[in-house]
Amino acid sequence: LKIGAREQVIAGAVGAENLAAFDANALAERLMGESVFANVMMLGFAWQKGLVPVSEGTLKQAILLNGVAVEKNTRAFDLGRVMAARPEALAAPAPAAPPTLDAVIETRVAFLTDYQDAAYAARYRTRIAALRDLLPDELVQAAAVSLFRLMAIKDEYEVARLHSRAGFAEALAREFEGDFKVNYHLAPPILPLGRDARGRPRKRRFGPWMAPVLRGLAAARRLRGGLLDPFRFAADRKLDRDLLAWYEAALDRVVAAFDPERQALCRDILAAPQEIRGYGPVREAAAQRVQAETDTKLAQLGR
Repeated sequence: LKIGAREQVIAGAVGAENLAAFDANALAERLMGESVFANVMMLGFAWQKGLVPVSEGTLKQAILLNGVAVEKNTRAFDLGRVMAARPEALAAPAPAAPPTLDAVIETRVAFLTDYQDAAYAARYRTRIAALRDLLPDELVQAAAVSLFRLMAIKDEYEVARLHSRAGFAEALAREFEGDFKVNYHLAPPILPLGRDARGRPRKRRFGPWMAPVLRGLAAARRLRGGLLDPFRFAADRKLDRDLLAWYEAALDRVVAAFDPERQALCRDILAAPQEIRGYGPVREAAAQRVQAETDTKLAQLGR
């Protein structure tokens, strides 16, 4: 059921006057920077509504004893209380002006430089720059976002880079108190770990010894896609290469056939990769669907 339908079912069971709801994930991301605090925020909301028969002091003591991101979880609890009592105080600010096309491009060039190297980022910049003299800015921006998504795949090297980047260990130390150990739950494609019940690669737990391995893998990210890349024959990585080649061919077809009267159709084609999400079988299924739909639109475009 969609969210609206679920709310109707719940309202029918408890009475509409007894139902209160808010988007805790969105609020936690906006005010706390992470949706992980949504549950504690909802707890504060429920407590303020008188639905939790435990004192505020007891709940905050439990947060303290748990020892995980104490200050942030306490703040999330209090924000939930405010949301229940005075939601207008937490209203979202007026939306900021959308970023300019130059900002969209430069932000992604900087990311791709860290993601792989300057040459890889220059490949992206050159491809998008070639479109600016041929297509309206609206279409160039759609292409800039989509091409970036297909070039900045969260593959093995990127997972290693994110875990190894400066400040990651320090951030963990700030969030968790006491003597804790970091474990990594990974599904390396070079290990035959099989599939889980949902058909996704089965993950295995790796201990702290994995940290230097990840640092080494992050340092080797320039091997990505090359002859020495140990992951290049994995099905997911082949899908990445095929999708990028398919989209770059689609870019060429849109440029060759562009007509202002069919700008909406061109925009749909150029924005299509933004609908490809998820990992493993989920991403593969999304890619098949989006490619089929987009190929139909390319046929309508002609040439």
